[in-house]
Amino acid sequence: MSSTVDNPFFARMWTWLSAHEPEAMRQRREQLLAGLSGRVLEVGAGTGTNFALYPPTVTEVVAVEPERRLVAAAREAAAQAPVQVSVSADTVENFTGADPFDAVVCTLVLCSVEDQKSVLRQLYSLLKPGGELRFLEHIASTGARGGLQRFADATVWPRISGNCHTHRHTEQTIAEAGFQVAESRREWAFPRWVPMPAAELAVGRAVRP
Repeated sequence: MSSTVDNPFFARMWTWLSAHEPEAMRQRREQLLAGLSGRVLEVGAGTGTNFALYPPTVTEVVAVEPERRLVAAAREAAAQAPVQVSVSADTVENFTGADPFDAVVCTLVLCSVEDQKSVLRQLYSLLKPGGELRFLEHIASTGARGGLQRFADATVWPRISGNCHTHRHTEQTIAEAGFQVAESRREWAFPRWVPMPAAELAVGRAVRP
């Protein structure tokens, strides 16, 4: 399994999108990270958008980002972060932590891993008992949008969006990995009438018993 990712089109697109992220998404990120403390593993850090938003109670962030262009941007953001951040240029599948973490943060990344079930079991093993998984993820919709998602996932969408698969039942898979979902809510990244497959989000937290 490769430990790096080379996706220049997606890297350029994501760099632009993260630089022009709407205020509503920034607020979701800030709310997601609120109350965290101790050592945190962030999976799929992208350009490091979350780094500036971690509360001072976080003592260390270990961030994993395998796309070689994005990892360079993430390291620049890490240097400006208000908390200690180190960035690993590795895939989450190849990441091993020497010590368990107090929390794991996943933002818009569980849609893009090859085997979501396996990755979530791995993240479970990297957490301390009582540790939290904080997630902000694209999830499967129902009805016509669900059909659009399935069509998009089977055709061009993963190719242009860094392997993003929008029709995934992520909350259910989190529970199946052994987590207890303590809180989860559905929100919309775009107005409901916009025919975008990646429009519906699940935002929440789950606990390792």
